[in-house]
Amino acid sequence: MTGITAPVTLLLIAITVGLSWFAFDRPRLIDRLLLWPPAVARGQVDRLITHGFVHADWQHLLFNMITLYFFGGLIERFFEPYIGRVGFALFYLSAVVIAILPTYLRQRSDPKYRSLGASGAVSAVLFAFILLKPWAMIFVFFIPLPAILYAVLYTGYSVWMDRKGGDGINHSAHLAGAAYGVLFALVMEPRIAGSFLQQLLHPSFG
Repeated sequence: MTGITAPVTLLLIAITVGLSWFAFDRPRLIDRLLLWPPAVARGQVDRLITHGFVHADWQHLLFNMITLYFFGGLIERFFEPYIGRVGFALFYLSAVVIAILPTYLRQRSDPKYRSLGASGAVSAVLFAFILLKPWAMIFVFFIPLPAILYAVLYTGYSVWMDRKGGDGINHSAHLAGAAYGVLFALVMEPRIAGSFLQQLLHPSFG
């Protein structure tokens, strides 16, 4: 789904992998780049973006980047006629910020809270894809699922775990990012809504 026709996606992956890898052995750098609400409140607003380019470990990084690789290319090409490649980059960066805002507002007085990773922005890309191709097959731990079914399960699980808490994963960012990706795509092309409904009524797996 991606390749040389999706240069922005590949550039975002390269920057994220490079910076995350560089920061793995530099905890002070990670501490400076991750989302720490008190620091943002004191003026380090760059953390609202930089947290999306560092990760906790290789598993965290690879899961996000593999997802971005497989779905980012199609979304980049879809957005290109409307906003260009630079516009897609801005969409991704804005998704990093929008996805973390609910978390920041909820945790802004908690000096113990930390968050990092591209999951919110990747969710925006993934859910924009699902809006375009709801019956496409998505492989979850090598198990194929229709994209729309995955979206329902993913959303339900994220809502449940966000309320339950305790697993160290920022499910709120996943939900906010997913919602932003859908809304952004609909603003770019409102006719997607009709196409989405038509596809739901006429399943075509593949």
